[in-house]
Amino acid sequence: MNGAAKGAIVGGVFLAMVGGAGYGVYMLVGEDSAGGGGATGVTAAKDSGPPTGKEVARTAKDFLAAWASGDERAAADLTNNAQEAQGAVADFKSKAYVSKAVITPGTPNGSTVPFKVEAEVTYEGITKPFAYDSQLTVVRGVTTGKALVDWQPSVLHPQLQKGERLRAGAPASPPVKAVDHTGEELTAEKYPSLGPLLAELRQTYGAKAGGKPGAELWIEPAVAGAPKRTLLTLAEGEPGTLTTYLDARVQAAAEKAVTRYPESSVVAVQPSTGHVLAVANNRKDGFNAAMRGARAPGSTMKIVTAAMLLDRGKAAADRPAECVKEAVWGGRAFHNLNDFALPGATFATSFAKSCNTAFIKQIDDVKDDAALAKEAKEVFGIGLDWKTGVKSVDGKVPVATGAEAAAEYIGQGDITMNPLNVASLTATARSGRFHQPLLVPAELDGRPIAEAARGMKPSVRQQLVSMMRLTASSGTASGAMSSVGGDKGAKTGSAEVDGVTPDSWFTGFSDDVAAAAMVESGGHGADAAGPIVAAVLGAPSRS
Repeated sequence: MNGAAKGAIVGGVFLAMVGGAGYGVYMLVGEDSAGGGGATGVTAAKDSGPPTGKEVARTAKDFLAAWASGDERAAADLTNNAQEAQGAVADFKSKAYVSKAVITPGTPNGSTVPFKVEAEVTYEGITKPFAYDSQLTVVRGVTTGKALVDWQPSVLHPQLQKGERLRAGAPASPPVKAVDHTGEELTAEKYPSLGPLLAELRQTYGAKAGGKPGAELWIEPAVAGAPKRTLLTLAEGEPGTLTTYLDARVQAAAEKAVTRYPESSVVAVQPSTGHVLAVANNRKDGFNAAMRGARAPGSTMKIVTAAMLLDRGKAAADRPAECVKEAVWGGRAFHNLNDFALPGATFATSFAKSCNTAFIKQIDDVKDDAALAKEAKEVFGIGLDWKTGVKSVDGKVPVATGAEAAAEYIGQGDITMNPLNVASLTATARSGRFHQPLLVPAELDGRPIAEAARGMKPSVRQQLVSMMRLTASSGTASGAMSSVGGDKGAKTGSAEVDGVTPDSWFTGFSDDVAAAAMVESGGHGADAAGPIVAAVLGAPSRS
């Protein structure tokens, strides 16, 4: 890389270059410039307490001046983490190839100072503008008493997280044009939830799809193997086409549905094939909880528990299943919501009304601590190391005894799932056989596909589906599913986590689409997760 390609950082609103070309000598311009400078720092007016307004403004001004002038040491010395700050600021010019930066501070708000960066990135003779807004916070140094910038990677760029770096160049993975199963293009701009997944698909399948890399500015992840996040395209590569099993219409419905509730996630799969039709998340942390989460699924787990009880002949849809206010097992008392009871209820009604005690009272008849774990693995494929095409987490149903076993029967205890897992439970119930969820064809890389040990007995499937239909028509899911057409069934769930507002879970099917949603701290299953699933099931699939 020659000097012209790398270029020089040019000063911002508080800066005027007085040296020659390239990285020159800078001075601060303004009434406070005399005697000032980024390298000297700001001596605190007092040893403790928050920085004064004057200290905040001056520290921010000096730091931004040092950064804009390319003096990483001076900038670092004005932070409370000089080592990390120095490396990051140095990388800004040497590894992100920023050839020009005008940094304009905004009006301080207490100890926080917003600023605007108007930069240019130059690589191999190609220059592109790169502008963004960020902010910094000034704090009192613990040992020095000086006013210092509280160093966070996001100071350099708002999308940077701990351990991440800005990089520019020719990426190792060529770009891909991801399309749904009908050939419609899927972009992060149109489908925001797919952004992280598209980045992961590019990293894994970019070369296999036949693309050629261009030049980009990206965020280098802190964890080895994690996908890079492109911030700026400097030179277009030649993308290869990657066909997924996603359905653009269902994905659009999922994207819209999760915007209704914060911290929500949803997945839709096709029961007859296991193909993943949609994945959407609405989370502050950007985490793909839809496929990688691991939280107690609440009463949606009763799909598996019911299948196990039917499978072993311990229950039948039309046989009585005592639903009382309280059931005690392993020294722990379990109750239904608002302590309801259903005298003379059948097993189907207890399922539809989500009666906890009706399930827990069956434990003594089963007489096998591993029964639930066996059913989950052998029939529903839980814990078989699913290889979907992107990173995903399998559900976990450990063997338990005593009160923990009772809790697992109703989806609590040490059981963990995510919407992908729960959607697959419903898909398996619907079709009678486990089809491992797939986002992209296995033929792309020859990865092994998990297979369950056995299919569901026809009588078990018939009864389980009929109970899910009852739940959707007159049980706890009837309100949420009222707008859904076709042959439909559902199951609600809520899971208490750490004693706070329970997570809202809901899963259902309509014809050959199954979906599951989870809303952290969303309350009852039908309240938050239910409308999300209903919206997804109501979308016309082009399968």
